Amino acid sequence: MSGSGTTAGDDPLQTAVWRLRSRGCWTDAAALLAPHAGNAAAALERAGLLVERCLFTGDGWADAEDALRTAEAVAQDDEERGGAACERGRLAYAATLLRVRDRADEARSALGRAAALLAPTSPGRPLLDFRRGLVAEHIAKAPQAARAAYRRAHDGATAQGDLLLLSFTWHQQAGLSLREGELAEARLGYSESLRLRVELGYLIGTASALAGLADCEPEPEAGRLRAEARRLFRLLGGVPVWLAGQLTASVAPQAPAPVSGPPQGAQVTAPRAVTKGVQGAAQGETPKAAAAKPPVQKAVPPSPTQPEPAA
Repeated sequence: MSGSGTTAGDDPLQTAVWRLRSRGCWTDAAALLAPHAGNAAAALERAGLLVERCLFTGDGWADAEDALRTAEAVAQDDEERGGAACERGRLAYAATLLRVRDRADEARSALGRAAALLAPTSPGRPLLDFRRGLVAEHIAKAPQAARAAYRRAHDGATAQGDLLLLSFTWHQQAGLSLREGELAEARLGYSESLRLRVELGYLIGTASALAGLADCEPEPEAGRLRAEARRLFRLLGGVPVWLAGQLTASVAPQAPAPVSGPPQGAQVTAPRAVTKGVQGAAQGETPKAAAAKPPVQKAVPPSPTQPEPAA
């Protein structure tokens, strides 16, 4: 499950699900799909929403497990079984990352099973590649393997026009570039991630993109970006949980300005213009369910120096 917030014909149900999901109302979005849980696609989407809630909030594990078992039970073919295995791997990855329980072996096994079930041309392949990259980066601590997986996911998302997944592949590759000291590449990746999320109205992912971009900018721009990230983080009730340490810790040493521009032909969105769009998205029409804040977190968030570990 990645999704861009739109479907062919602007399906009203999918539009409503996206609006709730993009503002962190995963339980309400899943409730809209509950009457369709006998359908394999709907069951998998519902499970994906509740697994995503675990990853962003550190809570709701039992609900996600129940929804995932339902999706596994109603799957009829390799594509559907592969999708369920991919979500199973993400749930195990989330539990390991947030230190709820070490399920690293289960994460690798489930994602490997998904790779065996999904055909090379399957529309679920780019998302699977991305999640395997997350495991390589955050659990196996293998950045080169992670980068290769992210590139495959990026190419696949580009071919499919999956803009939300592209925002994640840009973000993760930017994090790797930042750790390697490639500030121009990192700034490009975070800028593109932020631009896509603002365009899609993906509010719950905007604060992390702002925080990542702040690490690539000199002051006073870095401070302005972090302040906007903190505002959105508070607005959403402390979601995503892994961002708490980064936004509440002391201001890190100022990053030097990039000594060279982005690759030839690349377009970098102006951070000030993008964050102005973020403010508009935050003040726009929000479903009533969005007023409900995520429950109190029980998991331990990752180190604040880690790039965004989601999707």
